[in-house]
Amino acid sequence: MPYGRPRRYKPNINKNPSGTYWIYGFHTVLAALNNPNRGIKRVVISKNISHPTLKNKQFKIENLSNTELKALLPEGSVHQGIACLVEPLKTPTLEYFCEKLSNKENAFVIILDQITDPQNIGAIIRSAAFFGAKAVIVKDRNTPPITGVIAKAASGGLESTILIRTANISRAINSLQKKGFWCVGFDSGAKTTFDSLNLLQPMGIVLGAEGYGLRKLVRQNCDQLVKIQGNGPLKDLNVSNAAAVAMYEIKKVCGQFVK
Repeated sequence: MPYGRPRRYKPNINKNPSGTYWIYGFHTVLAALNNPNRGIKRVVISKNISHPTLKNKQFKIENLSNTELKALLPEGSVHQGIACLVEPLKTPTLEYFCEKLSNKENAFVIILDQITDPQNIGAIIRSAAFFGAKAVIVKDRNTPPITGVIAKAASGGLESTILIRTANISRAINSLQKKGFWCVGFDSGAKTTFDSLNLLQPMGIVLGAEGYGLRKLVRQNCDQLVKIQGNGPLKDLNVSNAAAVAMYEIKKVCGQFVK
C-alpha cells in the first residue's frame, strides 16, 4: 500500500534554457552561497529587507523592489526578500558513488521510486541532510528537475546532500545490494515493522510514489517490505514523513542522534 496521495508532476514551463534556475528563501540562498561547488550567477535582495549575514559574502548583491523581485520568481514563491540565480550542481553517477563509498558502517541511502511531488522531494532531501543520509537516489525519468520549489522545501539541504539520478531504480537497488546494503521497501500493508529490523547495517530505504506505492519490479527487488506502525486511526503517513521517521529510527538505534 502507498504512503500519501498522488500529485502529478507538471513540467516547469519557466525553466531557463541555459539550465540556471532561481532559488529563494534565506536559509536556501545562504546555504547555496556557502557551497563552493555551487555556481552563483545573481544575488538579489529586496530593498526593504536587511540580512547582516550577507555583508561578508563575496558576491555582488542587487537591491530590487519587492515587485521586481517577485517578477523574477514563480507565482506564490515565499522568498523572504532574497533570491539567487544558480547553476545546477554536478551530481555523480550511481556507479561512481558506489565505487567511492568507503565507510558503509551504519550508512543509509534514500531511494525514491517515481515520486513526483516537488514538495515531498524537497522535504525528503532536507531530512536526509539532517540525519546524514549518504545519498538520495531518484529515477531520472518522471522525476521533476531541481527547481526553486524543491530547493525551498529542502531549506538548504540540497547543498550538502548527494542527489543521484538513475535510469532504473531496480538496477540501482541491485547495485547497492552488491555493496552490502539491505534494501527495504516501505508498504503500509507489510507485516514487518521497520523498527523491528536490524538497523545496524548499511540500508537502502525505498519509498514509492504518492498514492501508487512501489512498482511491482521494484517491490520484487527489495530484500524486505516493511511498514511504520502507528496507533491512530489513519492507515499511513505522507511519504516525506515516512522517510523522516525511518531515518530517525536508524539514528536512534545507532546512537548517533539520540544519546
